[in-house]
Amino acid sequence: MMSIGASVLHVTAARPSIFLTQRSLGVTMASVVHESDRTLSSKLTSSSHVSSVLKFKRSFTTSQPRFEKFVTRSMSEASESKPTSQLAIDLKGKRAFIAGVADDNGYGWAIAKSLAAAGAEILVGTWVPALNIFEMSLRRGKFDGSRVLPDGSLMEITKVYPLDAVFDNPEDVPEDIKANKRYAGASNWTVQEVAESVKQDFGSIDILVHSLANGPEVTKPLLETSRKGYLAAVSASSYSYVSLLKHFLPIMNPGGSSISLTYIASERIIPGYGGGMSSAKAALESDTRVLAFEAGRKHKIRVNTISAGPLGSRAAKAIGFIDTMIDYSYANSPIQKELSADEVGNTAAFLASPLASAITGALIYVDNGLNAMGVGVDSPLFKDLNIPSEKH
Repeated sequence: MMSIGASVLHVTAARPSIFLTQRSLGVTMASVVHESDRTLSSKLTSSSHVSSVLKFKRSFTTSQPRFEKFVTRSMSEASESKPTSQLAIDLKGKRAFIAGVADDNGYGWAIAKSLAAAGAEILVGTWVPALNIFEMSLRRGKFDGSRVLPDGSLMEITKVYPLDAVFDNPEDVPEDIKANKRYAGASNWTVQEVAESVKQDFGSIDILVHSLANGPEVTKPLLETSRKGYLAAVSASSYSYVSLLKHFLPIMNPGGSSISLTYIASERIIPGYGGGMSSAKAALESDTRVLAFEAGRKHKIRVNTISAGPLGSRAAKAIGFIDTMIDYSYANSPIQKELSADEVGNTAAFLASPLASAITGALIYVDNGLNAMGVGVDSPLFKDLNIPSEKH
């Protein structure tokens, strides 16, 4: 019944980002509500090719990645009278709604930060049962360290909305959910109601981000997945995006952008990523192309998806082998470095900006190149090839 957000079964792997100092795991956990002074959070993603996996010891403190990480430059850093010498991502005057933020360690949170650093106003949708904890953490300053933008200011979340993207409208909500104490006190949290609330509060948005996913039987092989579990995964992880676009498109300004998160299990076999989640991600990618056409022709909105590598988000831990996937990715990717959630966030900021005005219907990989590999080079079979390698 729940949607998970910002990282769900994207097995999101990424070491501490430039802004984030803690590791977390991600399986997409959806949304929640309410208003708060400052907020944001995330969801999951993962990519990797499974072959023989050697255990790599991680030393987070003694081993430093050799590749520089790039941050989105905050628009407030540039003075009006002093032109910058770089091609900047400028989202000043734009408003973004990020669905699937429930903490500060997933891709949803990272995307919100990058959009904010580029000047966008941030609204978030949080899974209803997680709303109170999320808002309390924001009020108590628990996320302050993760809210710091490149110019030293703190990311502000204009408003937090309760959201459960599994339900399109109030008529879809079963009685047991209505009576559930985890939903007590929350209202207007179906997709249709949230879109209507945003319209009433702000009139329109320019950017829509889908960082939601959930597979109640994700740990089960596909052959052992029930029909109910399979359909639940598709509903929460794929159709939820169709529903969000359907209800938000009427209030999106022409020239706007919508972005979702996917995972390489949609096109490669990832043992352990089950419960119909691989099918859900494949559907999401196919829908991205169709939605790009329909939203582009009818509303002049671009639609793209990001296939992110494994990140150790809180949600991803539910899969049970996220650490192994992170090690595998580090050992086998063309670029051997830790994937940062901010690298996914910055890619989203680019896709949402005028710099990407001709990009739509695209699948963008942000996984250090792991998607390009046909074999796992950490296999003993390749030990005599003298392939350059680093251990972390």
